[in-house]
Amino acid sequence: MDGKKSFFGLQKILVTLLILSGSMSASTMMLIKSSSSNAQSTENTSKVGIQQQIEELKATMLRSWQQQVQTKGFSYTLPQRFQGAIVDAAKLTPEQKVIALTFDDGPWPESTAQVLDILKKNQIKGTFFLIGQNVKNYPGLVKREIAEGQVIGNHTWHHWYQFLNPQAAAYEIDHTADLIYQLTGIKTNLFRPPGGIMHNGVASYARNSKYAIIRWSSDSVDYSRPAVPKLINNVFRKAKPGGIVLMHDGGGNRSKTVQALPEIIANFRKQGYRFVTIPELLEMQDKDQKLIANKKTVQN
Repeated sequence: MDGKKSFFGLQKILVTLLILSGSMSASTMMLIKSSSSNAQSTENTSKVGIQQQIEELKATMLRSWQQQVQTKGFSYTLPQRFQGAIVDAAKLTPEQKVIALTFDDGPWPESTAQVLDILKKNQIKGTFFLIGQNVKNYPGLVKREIAEGQVIGNHTWHHWYQFLNPQAAAYEIDHTADLIYQLTGIKTNLFRPPGGIMHNGVASYARNSKYAIIRWSSDSVDYSRPAVPKLINNVFRKAKPGGIVLMHDGGGNRSKTVQALPEIIANFRKQGYRFVTIPELLEMQDKDQKLIANKKTVQN
């Protein structure tokens, strides 16, 4: 839990940074108004100088945050029972109406940013399973995911389906993990095999490396680009408390997913659901199972 608290503590730094930037911007506006009688050239010089100070402060705080995560190597809290385990959904009591939204194959131009915009607007945290070569090509989107509190997982380097020998499987997972760590300081312990395939070498390597193998219980089938109503129906057809929803923010044209996502969120909320990340979902199941085990011990 200490690692988790430290990780979210660092995220608070970013929030503080944004607040501080806003406050300084407000102060800048007041300064400009109060000096409105000065020459226009003096106002412009003052604005540029103060804005430069703001940007320098932001850059300093961001560098400090990045140095801390790089030094400590933060990872998501993962109960021991899920290390090397295969998870399709969390086993929760029906009254715990939570759902985890997950997005595969990113980061991707346009669609990843659009998905992040929707999640941010709705104050939702999701879980993104990243392809290594896309992380390499679009590092700014990964940094945004982390800065906004989204959770990231490993989805191999190439997203290959064919059988891979142990050396190739190790490269697909480790090379992706190394790049994510170099870029963000996060050591993710979440893995989703491409296509959900469990017998081509990568899932076995990930399990032996103590990753939690995260599959899904509700498939949007958005990769086939169905009509938006059909996509939404696919999500809710098997939705249940503790469920994991599979969608895609990358790997192709994801405009249908982007169109459907606000309605998916609204419909889940109408049904009384709240949204959690995969680590939060696993912690909830772990807590429930410990309570059940304690009750049995007391009864015996």
